[in-house]
Amino acid sequence: MVLTDKTLEEILSYLDNSITKLSRETISNSEFHLEGRNLKQFLDSQYEIRLDNLLQRKNSNIHHLESKLKNKIIQRKQKLLEKVYREFKI
Repeated sequence: MVLTDKTLEEILSYLDNSITKLSRETISNSEFHLEGRNLKQFLDSQYEIRLDNLLQRKNSNIHHLESKLKNKIIQRKQKLLEKVYREFKI
């Protein structure tokens, strides 16, 4: 399936909310003992896993996307993770 810009935007918005919520819950939960670099790696891998799952639901994957859409995902991911790192002082 070919993804439209609108569909990709919906996926990325959902992903933004999901990763922000995960960050908040991970930091506030005493069961997680992730700090600094480990927490960054965890959030980065969760972003990739969740993105892949969301794309699969649309019968697509990152390898089937146009380079313009891939670039949009990369930029959005970087902005989100930088925002999360600043907000939660990671």
